[in-house]
Amino acid sequence: MALMRKLITTSLVVIFFVSSVSAAKNKLQILSDQNDDGICISMVETQGYGCEEHKVTTEDGYILSLQRIPKGISGKAATKPPVLLQHGLLMDGITWLLNPPDQSLAFILADEGYDVWIANTRGTKYSQGHTSLSPQDPEYWEWSWDELVDFDLPATLKYVHDQTGQKLHYVGHSLGLYWLGIHEFDPRGDAVVKLLQKICQDPGNNCSDLMTSFTVTRKGTIEKYDFGSEEENNKHYGQPNPPEYIMANIPNNIPLFFGYGGADYLSDVNDVKTLLNKLQGHNPDKLVLQYREDYAHADFVFGINTKQVVYDPLMAFFKLN
Repeated sequence: MALMRKLITTSLVVIFFVSSVSAAKNKLQILSDQNDDGICISMVETQGYGCEEHKVTTEDGYILSLQRIPKGISGKAATKPPVLLQHGLLMDGITWLLNPPDQSLAFILADEGYDVWIANTRGTKYSQGHTSLSPQDPEYWEWSWDELVDFDLPATLKYVHDQTGQKLHYVGHSLGLYWLGIHEFDPRGDAVVKLLQKICQDPGNNCSDLMTSFTVTRKGTIEKYDFGSEEENNKHYGQPNPPEYIMANIPNNIPLFFGYGGADYLSDVNDVKTLLNKLQGHNPDKLVLQYREDYAHADFVFGINTKQVVYDPLMAFFKLN
């Protein structure tokens, strides 16, 4: 957290209807439909924007791709702080580029003068490198959501900071889908099982031991990966139960922007209340809540009116912080 505070603007964290880090061993590979030329060539330069491809290696050896859009469509260099965009589960960095430029946050921010960086977590199409492993190796997939927090995010934040010399804004959509206490989304329900079966029928997707990726804790806490027995938890954590993520440890003076929707069945209103209850001590002047009754999970990035409803207030929030 100390590193995060140094790197994140004025220390700013922005999160869209956060859904999050309940750990589970992940062996899921979902591939984008884009070609192998990279996000810059296939998604950014085609729209007339300049783009840079970057690589960052995590402490545990995963090689992640990052894309940088340093200028707007006008060609004028960024004059505002860097913004790191983090996609959610089952997606990659193209999340922020799929709509037309005037509706896609990455392009909107670049045109507003921000230095835009797009993250891609391990295992996604553009982040399948490793210093010693291949995605064909079972060991490559032996990681949990905890490693995304412990390794991917710090490495990415540090890299952007080192490249720019500036603190940065962080925008995350949905990451993880699993704030503890999910009420409407049953990962073992029929609808989800059918969806996953359809995904796994694609020969390009690696879904070995997939359902272990959908272990959700429902005890009112947000915990690290549960190895399934007190003995195994003791081996890894030195205690019989997984350690809890203490959300109240987020410094009270970090500006937080939460957007959430009444039509979201993946991270519903009660889920957000569970999180907010853990942030009751947060400085109220540093916590902004945006609720849209008609917004579902994906509307915060793919809605045709998202610029007016979400992105304009977001940029106003940036200017204040």
